[in-house]
Amino acid sequence: MTHFPQPHPTRRATRVQLADRVQAAIRLEDGRHSKAQLKSISVTGGLLRLGRPMAHGDFVEVAFETQSGPVRGMAEILSPLSKSVDSVLQPFRFIAIDDEDHHKLRKSVEHVMDRGTLGLGPHVLFSPRGG
Repeated sequence: MTHFPQPHPTRRATRVQLADRVQAAIRLEDGRHSKAQLKSISVTGGLLRLGRPMAHGDFVEVAFETQSGPVRGMAEILSPLSKSVDSVLQPFRFIAIDDEDHHKLRKSVEHVMDRGTLGLGPHVLFSPRGG
């Protein structure tokens, strides 16, 4: 069954900032593929570092690896946050994600949050290999 993430109207989903280079594979509607670096993630979306901006409103498939296994979901690209000479930070929001993938993502985010609050130091949420 497919999960359709709905942001809570008064509370923002917990975001995990990623220090390591986590690769994400992007597939555009026209079938083209692109690679990006995942900078932060939550159960409702995330932030990508791209070589060049995508159009606000583009629908893409985003795939990346977590400690719980690969996660793949459909997403809408949002307006870029910042641009530099060689990259752009661009957020996305999940619009559809398989229940199993949503469970793996939620489990990974919660695991990092639990370890952080226990003071166990940094933990790799995602593996450095891309999908």
